[in-house]
Amino acid sequence: MNTSTLIEAFGYLGSALVLVSFLMVSVVKLRIVNTIGSTIFTIYAFIIHSYPTALMNLCLVLINIYYLIKLSNTKVSYDFVKTDDRGSLFNYLVDLYRQDIEKCFPGIDTNFDSANASYMICNNGKPVGIAVGKKEDKNLELLLDYSIPEYRDFSIGKFLYEKLAQEGISKVIYKGSDLNHKAYLSHVGFVDKGGFYEKEL
Repeated sequence: MNTSTLIEAFGYLGSALVLVSFLMVSVVKLRIVNTIGSTIFTIYAFIIHSYPTALMNLCLVLINIYYLIKLSNTKVSYDFVKTDDRGSLFNYLVDLYRQDIEKCFPGIDTNFDSANASYMICNNGKPVGIAVGKKEDKNLELLLDYSIPEYRDFSIGKFLYEKLAQEGISKVIYKGSDLNHKAYLSHVGFVDKGGFYEKEL
């Protein structure tokens, strides 16, 4: 493979990453991938002496970095709402996001007939997270801990478990599918006990 082909492939890579970034739901992920793609395309444009293209992509990199810094310094505030009766709003949210829930948690039963505790996490009045479980004394067996795609940055999970501790829960157990969930469980402090996960609050 000659040098010109490699340079062209480098340019295609940058273009592909910029395009892929716009398919991402999370604003943070979008800006990170877009920054990488724009950086690659900036370098490619300088190599082929296309300075207007290089300048435009360099500006995109700087704009993305500015907003990523701004996002990292902006504290998202959440509200913790107990919904033990799992009323119409709760059921509406489960139905609305059922396909994504079933994708994240393969084989999950979304009827939650055995649950006796449920919670919603809201941001400025907008429901962005759902948690459902079976509570017994100070233990909670978690059946579902779900965040809508735009808010999957671990902050809801950290907030949830802080609030559960304040509610008097000392241990959370998760026995569901971890197929798409291992990184999250590890990040928020669950320990793999072989067949189930456990978190001390």
